[in-house]
Amino acid sequence: MKERKVFDLEDRLLDFSVRVITVAGSLPTNKVGNHISGQLIRSGTSSAPNYGEAQSAESRADFM
Repeated sequence: MKERKVFDLEDRLLDFSVRVITVAGSLPTNKVGNHISGQLIRSGTSSAPNYGEAQSAESRADFM
């Protein structure tokens, strides 16, 4: 009998967010580095909360 693999997307998204923050923190602290860092943090950390919100949706209308 095959073992069923657990779908751990939420945990993986949180781990990804932590890695994004680590990478952003390692960028140089100049004008370009600060800009890229801010963009990277905003885009790289938004996946986990968006996934959590989608998981709690109760109907099709909640997605729109």
